[in-house]
Amino acid sequence: MANRLFLASAACAAAFAGAAQAGDMTVAPSEPMVMAPAPMPVAPTPNLVFTLAGGVTSTPEYFGSDSYTVGPSLGFALNYVNLGALQFGSPDPYYQPEGFGLRGSFRYIDERDASDNPELAGTIDVDATYELGLGLGYQSRNFDAFADVRYGFGGHEEFVGEIGADVKARPIDRLTLSAGPRVLFGTDDYAATYFSTPATFAGGAYDADGGVISAGIELGANYRLSENWGIEGTVSYDRFVGDAADSPIVEQGDRDQYGITVGLIRRITLDF
Repeated sequence: MANRLFLASAACAAAFAGAAQAGDMTVAPSEPMVMAPAPMPVAPTPNLVFTLAGGVTSTPEYFGSDSYTVGPSLGFALNYVNLGALQFGSPDPYYQPEGFGLRGSFRYIDERDASDNPELAGTIDVDATYELGLGLGYQSRNFDAFADVRYGFGGHEEFVGEIGADVKARPIDRLTLSAGPRVLFGTDDYAATYFSTPATFAGGAYDADGGVISAGIELGANYRLSENWGIEGTVSYDRFVGDAADSPIVEQGDRDQYGITVGLIRRITLDF
């Protein structure tokens, strides 16, 4: 009996000691769980990015006119192309290309009709012309330059050339100002189309040769409203020189030609 009591007491003491030891155990704190950030979704690369411009413009009614007309103004610029092996430009809306590169060139010349301008009675009417071409341009943050060659379709079917340069300034955020010279060249047939006159014209017969047609200056301003919208405007002054200046059409009108254009620009992105 005494042995049984001793064994029971020993078992209870051992259990109590084990419980006491368990109560005194120190559990090491677990390390904090680190959550990796979820990967940001990557925007798909577009296939085509271009800029459209639309507004109003005021220009002489015809080359040499001292009267002005108001009409629509349209513009287009290709910013980025990603079509398989064909890729150039950048989809970044704030990308500013630098260095030399090819550029497109376009000019629209309105028709000239003696029935709309009595002072042209006796001259040959000229249909509207679309000039399309290419050029070599140089761009940097503060200076641009270009040399373009275009070919006419419609009223004249000849080559013309244009060279120019711009100095740029950014007086405030989002606003870019530019100013620089412009010189226009034309072939003999181009000059004859717009500046030669027949004997039936009141100013007499005149045969104009090509070469330098005009020289002037252009001032520009571009204000960016957002990534995709902006406002732009230009003011230009050109003075006819050489045979163009001596044309009876110009002499009875004005050899100094002015132009102004104001419009909106919209950047468009296509993914297909």
